[in-house]
Amino acid sequence: MTTALTGAIPSPNIWGDAATYELENQAVDPAGGLERAMRQIRDWRGAQVLDIGCGTGFHLSRFAATAAQVTGVEPHRQLAAAAARRARSLPHVTVRQGTAQRLPVPDASIEVAHARWAYFFGPGCEPGLAELRRVMRRGGVAFVIDNDATRSTFGGWFRRAYPRYDPVAVERFWSTQDFVRQPLEICWRFTRRADFEAVVRIEFPPAIADQIVAEHPELEVDYAVNLWWRRY
Repeated sequence: MTTALTGAIPSPNIWGDAATYELENQAVDPAGGLERAMRQIRDWRGAQVLDIGCGTGFHLSRFAATAAQVTGVEPHRQLAAAAARRARSLPHVTVRQGTAQRLPVPDASIEVAHARWAYFFGPGCEPGLAELRRVMRRGGVAFVIDNDATRSTFGGWFRRAYPRYDPVAVERFWSTQDFVRQPLEICWRFTRRADFEAVVRIEFPPAIADQIVAEHPELEVDYAVNLWWRRY
């Protein structure tokens, strides 16, 4: 049986080790800065929310606490099933298998869209952005959360691991797509060394991961991100 829908870009982290990615979700942004920043731009209280690339559904309950309806879309069959199980006690949350370029929701039905590290890394995601234009209601806001590889300890690791990644080109792309950039500083914060090392090893190639583990004895990592957003 096919694991993911055609057109999906395989994720090197959650698709390979969902349990360890859960540890990363628990460790990232413990102060909730991303959520506060999004709410200041467009709160989702009473809104129709779409979580693109929802994975195992980690963020669905946070949106569901105040949203009118939440739809999670995930191309990976097993992850979508896990998200559905996670949300089964939430009657106003629906999980569907789908891709960013073929979102399984009606035209002009979404007021808040969210794509967090869902491989919306600029050039190449034009079909997904075309779908956003189709599904967003007038006045709705789409959020795309991406790494900022120009700064922070994590950004330095990212540049070392992926030297072909061009943050200037990515920023140029989002600007031409009429998205606004809000730079934010968050962090990873772990309670166990083993969890930190496991997460590093799903995020970076083995040789780079070994270097990071050897050079960084702490359980916290400063982490710069870009919150890109657009009002429709």
